[in-house]
Amino acid sequence: MAVFMASQSAAVKEAEELRLKLRAFDGAVPMKALDPRRIRASRWANRHADALADKAYEELRADIAASGTNVQPICVRGLAAGTDANADYELVFGHRRHRACLELGLPVQAIIADIDDKGLFEAMERENRARKNLSAWEQGMMYRRALDSGLYASQRKLAESVGVDLSLISKSLALARLPDSVIEAFPSPLDVQFRWAQPLSEVLQRDPEGLVARAKELRAAKAVLSAKQVLEVLLGQSQKPLNRSTPVPERRIGRAGQGAVLTGEADGRVTLRFDAGVLTEARQAALLAWLQGHLDSE
Repeated sequence: MAVFMASQSAAVKEAEELRLKLRAFDGAVPMKALDPRRIRASRWANRHADALADKAYEELRADIAASGTNVQPICVRGLAAGTDANADYELVFGHRRHRACLELGLPVQAIIADIDDKGLFEAMERENRARKNLSAWEQGMMYRRALDSGLYASQRKLAESVGVDLSLISKSLALARLPDSVIEAFPSPLDVQFRWAQPLSEVLQRDPEGLVARAKELRAAKAVLSAKQVLEVLLGQSQKPLNRSTPVPERRIGRAGQGAVLTGEADGRVTLRFDAGVLTEARQAALLAWLQGHLDSE
């Protein structure tokens, strides 16, 4: 009963959020089933491909597949005739729902709004922040495109229009304006955090060539590092030289003295070191047979 009540409460809350969002589009065409292939992403689309590879997206996709379409509509605006031979509409919000319907080959439920560029950008920005928070880098790229396109005259005007603090705009933009090589050094752009904007910007101003060189070295080494470890290397705080022999963190299997240690190298090699006395002849034979069976099956 408690689970049922909780799910009902969540559903009511979600429906109310949707009702408030749609109030901004009074006068829009009622919900209509559209061909997702005839809808193009907004020029300010802000979702990185990695954002469509997480558990939340897979759950959303599964829900839409089970329902046969998206229960909550996306919002689009019509394109003027001749604007795009491959599309009739442009997304306002609902990029993840649109993508799921597109992948599943299902019609997408949408409301068609009469909205200008600023209205589109602000509606998309509010929707994304309300549903699934954008990463710091995604948010920065969205703001950067809006400013670079001349949609807003300044960061302050942008902050006032979307209702966020000016410092958040500045931090987001600082990350979005980092060299591509720096962002590519991280496991994913989604891993970059707001609080890293200041130290990375300071290093970029003080030693741009060194920062880019360290970033390129990270990419070339192909070492498996966490985002925090990458940050330390980029800032010059890492005490270990980074090259193709730099090992990734070791992993112990079993208790000390009674197990083994697995170590991966940056060049892809893996070493498994057994503690003394652990690998008896019988265990060695069993291990070799297991390895032979798995390698032969590849």
